Amino acid sequence: MKRLLALTATVAGLALAMGAALAQALNAQGEVRRIDAANGKITVKHGPIANLELPAMTLVFKVADPAMLNDVKPGDNVRFAAEKINGQYTITAIKK
Repeated sequence: MKRLLALTATVAGLALAMGAALAQALNAQGEVRRIDAANGKITVKHGPIANLELPAMTLVFKVADPAMLNDVKPGDNVRFAAEKINGQYTITAIKK
């Protein structure tokens, strides 16, 4: 029984840590303006993105995984993580 409780506590702790890491990784926010699923792109009107040294603007991003586009639609307010991958601004995670 003690092992089960210890395992449950460990799993719960890891889940909380992963959730906090994801929240911290989603360091940008904005509004979805357009989705181009055929080309794996999304247009977002966003605030400043510090890690990319971008000011607030509307920008077309590539998405790392096109399946992410199934979870959002134009008008949605989102938090997201973006990186510059192979010279293209790319959203690597997104959440409503």
